[in-house]
Amino acid sequence: MVVDVAEVVTELKATYTSGKTKSYEWRESQLKALIKMANDHEKEIIEALRSDLNKPEFEAFVHEISTVKSSCKLALKELRRWMSPEKAKTSSTTFPSSAEIVSEPLGVILIISTWNYPFLLSLDPVVGAIAAGNAVVLKPSEIAPATSLLLSKLLGEYMDSSAVKVVEGAVPETTALLEQNWDKIFYTGNGKVGRIVLAAAAKHLTPVILELGGKSPVVVDENINLEVATRRVIGGKWASNCGQTCVSPDYVITTKAFASKLIDALISELEKFYGNEPLKSLDLSRIVNSSHFNRLTKLMDDEKVFGKIVHGGQQDKTNLRIAPTILLDVPEDSMIMNEEIFGPLLPIITVDKIEDSINVIHAREKPLAAYLFTNDKKLMDEFVGSVSAGGLCINDTTLHLAESSLPFGGIGGSGMGSYHGKFSFDAFSHKKAVLRRSFAGDISARYPPYTTRKLQLLKALLNGSILGILRALFGW
Repeated sequence: MVVDVAEVVTELKATYTSGKTKSYEWRESQLKALIKMANDHEKEIIEALRSDLNKPEFEAFVHEISTVKSSCKLALKELRRWMSPEKAKTSSTTFPSSAEIVSEPLGVILIISTWNYPFLLSLDPVVGAIAAGNAVVLKPSEIAPATSLLLSKLLGEYMDSSAVKVVEGAVPETTALLEQNWDKIFYTGNGKVGRIVLAAAAKHLTPVILELGGKSPVVVDENINLEVATRRVIGGKWASNCGQTCVSPDYVITTKAFASKLIDALISELEKFYGNEPLKSLDLSRIVNSSHFNRLTKLMDDEKVFGKIVHGGQQDKTNLRIAPTILLDVPEDSMIMNEEIFGPLLPIITVDKIEDSINVIHAREKPLAAYLFTNDKKLMDEFVGSVSAGGLCINDTTLHLAESSLPFGGIGGSGMGSYHGKFSFDAFSHKKAVLRRSFAGDISARYPPYTTRKLQLLKALLNGSILGILRALFGW
């Protein structure tokens, strides 16, 4: 069915203008509806994710369904506090006065989602937009068609359709949506499309949040619990949608002396997790489609890295599966080191000493995440102080996303803006400054005609000089 995008936006703007979405009661009802939807249709959601990505039920529930529910529950718990005006200090300049910061919704929001976590990354920003009191259009990814169709169906049944709508489709529909004048656009995906979104938004001066990606490095020091470290690297790489995750470890940096031990430990743990025939494992997601499968195999077939595979590399084109693959000492100018991998391939770069790893990271664009495994406090402090990334995690991978008290977002080429928890509410709110004064305390010195004495008094007031104020008042 062809959707008239302009008509959708007009309807949502009318709903927002009516004030309906601004009430606490409306926001609460919609957040509760999302929780009920996730509970009532958990099996259907899991099946849609299995259809799109062959995602294991464990990952579908833990990484997507439960996370959306947790976001809703936190918003419900904190919503009244988030909505309350925040008191602000005033100065002698406006005395007597009081001030506050009022969080008001932006209006009508466009959320363009992605395919790798098609349930979570569609609804998590929707939670923030609704909590902040906005009307919303969600455009799910056509690359995850089963989840897109299910979201369209379920949100139509559970949400207020006058304020929350789903527009399905591909490039033509997304292009039509971007031509409209929105109050904010939230996009999750790759940098190429992110630039298109930003250019379209600029025509209307629309603010944008871009959640992109990049090559997230993992630095592995020698003085660590190697078994735990490798399990956590595997957890963030292959046990997170088979590496198809924006904060997935993209490459590892370790010392030449330690590389063989690290590789042996990774292989040992991978065999425990996925067996000797990982292509048959039910616990490993598949590659999303043939296009991405071909892209990943092209990275492996590059003549510069083909001989660098030290583990894995098996492929099943029929079922779009690639085994966990480790590569050692791939050249810096190879394709695999010059684009985000977004799949089950993990290159390992070696350096003479671990401190050199920071220079390797600095040589690339700022990543969405960066990870360090070490017990060296000095190295930790240097890493935190000098590595610029969307977020850092020490002695684990990807887990910083689980803390709602931390903002999630990129920097530079990995994105702009952030969300999660209160940051989601703030992302879709305008912080309106409000100053309140009475009719008392009106000072004639601020008005014309301007005199030397008035200027002297105002200078003293602005400088906070009691003696200067007295001099001006009494003509000393």
